Amino acid sequence: MSRASTAGYAAEAEALARQYESVTFEEVHAPLVHLLPPPGRALDIGAGSGRDAAALAARGFAVIAVEPTAELRAEGARLHAGSAITWLDDSLPDLPVLAARAERFDLILLTAVVMHLDAGERARAMARIAAHLSPGGRVFMSLRHGPVPAGRRMFDVSGEETEALAHAHGLATLHRATRSDMFARPGVSWTLLAFTPA
Repeated sequence: MSRASTAGYAAEAEALARQYESVTFEEVHAPLVHLLPPPGRALDIGAGSGRDAAALAARGFAVIAVEPTAELRAEGARLHAGSAITWLDDSLPDLPVLAARAERFDLILLTAVVMHLDAGERARAMARIAAHLSPGGRVFMSLRHGPVPAGRRMFDVSGEETEALAHAHGLATLHRATRSDMFARPGVSWTLLAFTPA
């Protein structure tokens, strides 16, 4: 989710927002919802249209939504104007704006984000994520597998690699699940992972 990683998203912001909003937080994260911590501080990295951030705010979380694409950030702020969400213009792998705030979170959410980062960026991102996680907090990640859409920057990132990287940064796996694509895109599948401090 470095600036290069979000290529192609700005021009399609409205259409992407409609797609993201056509499914619910509970549907997208069904295998992990039972692992949600009690309401506290949540960080949604790559928040897109704000669907998940708004759902977490409705559950009582204080939410910071990080989205580097200005057009998506604007759509999210418009669609969820009534939600208690703080929007930040920031990006992985280093999250410089957030890092300066030195905050920790009970839940960190990365939905369809990690596959936009190359191997070096993924390692830096995991270190940053671990640094922002509260003791006993949870990290939810979803990894997209399959064909790369035209004009997008994506890498083939496995669940095994992601777990190994998380473990190397002091996180333990709570849950791992796989599922088909909710939009029935040919060849696309997902791995959903939950981590907590080891």
